[in-house]
Amino acid sequence: MDDRYGSDVLASGWQDRGAKKVHDVAAVQDLVVEVAVDGFCGAVTRVQGGTVELEDYKGRKRVFPLGGGFMIDGEPVRLIPPVAVKQGTRRTASGSFVAGALRARVALPSRILVEGKHDAELVEKVWGADLRAEGVVVEFLEGVDKLDELLAAEPPSAKRRYGVLVDHLVPGSKETRIADAILRGPHGKHMKIVGHPFIDVWQCVKPQTLGIQRWPEIPRGIDWKTGICRAFGWPHAEQGDTGRAWQHILSKVHTYRDLEPALLGRVEELIDFVTEPAAA
Repeated sequence: MDDRYGSDVLASGWQDRGAKKVHDVAAVQDLVVEVAVDGFCGAVTRVQGGTVELEDYKGRKRVFPLGGGFMIDGEPVRLIPPVAVKQGTRRTASGSFVAGALRARVALPSRILVEGKHDAELVEKVWGADLRAEGVVVEFLEGVDKLDELLAAEPPSAKRRYGVLVDHLVPGSKETRIADAILRGPHGKHMKIVGHPFIDVWQCVKPQTLGIQRWPEIPRGIDWKTGICRAFGWPHAEQGDTGRAWQHILSKVHTYRDLEPALLGRVEELIDFVTEPAAA
């Protein structure tokens, strides 16, 4: 008969049998962890003198001793100081290798168009180094509704292609109807229109990047950005409040890992499209 207690009652390690193993995790910048004792959830902002500072989605900061007592995705972890990175091959925020001290190229005639200022700022923060190296300019339209107007004034051509990034590009949406109509029109041959499924580019930032589980659901009929600010307890009464809220969100984005894959692939598609050599 099997002896579930083992044959040697004095053998070492019996105290740890059945206990969940706690892994060491480096407290790197922007790592999101939960404090086991009280549920405080935040991103690592600083490690200093044996302590780690965490900041939650409301901007509240607290300092804790490094070591045990933290969780990631419900699993216990022990936070340890991050290892200093040796100087060597570096990567841009988009994950591309930095190819030496290259100077920005002269801007290409082709360009990437995005819907608004926030879209442009997010693309610049993550892909800016790559775009400057390739000579790609990003412009914002102030809404996809303005795309027809731009095309009439500056039509694309084989040597000047437009790549367009659109919010909420899902079946049946207004944005999809506009995109389909343009691609069927006279300018469609020299354009590529792609998009992500989210209502606004804010949602392209992963919830975990902000230290939250998911983006709040905003009822129809309420301005989405105003509703988000209200749900987070952020100021929302004045015109500039949503802009300040966006700057707070953008400050949490450091690399492509902080963004949803639904956006990453689409931006890479557009960069490839506008940098493809023009046909002879």
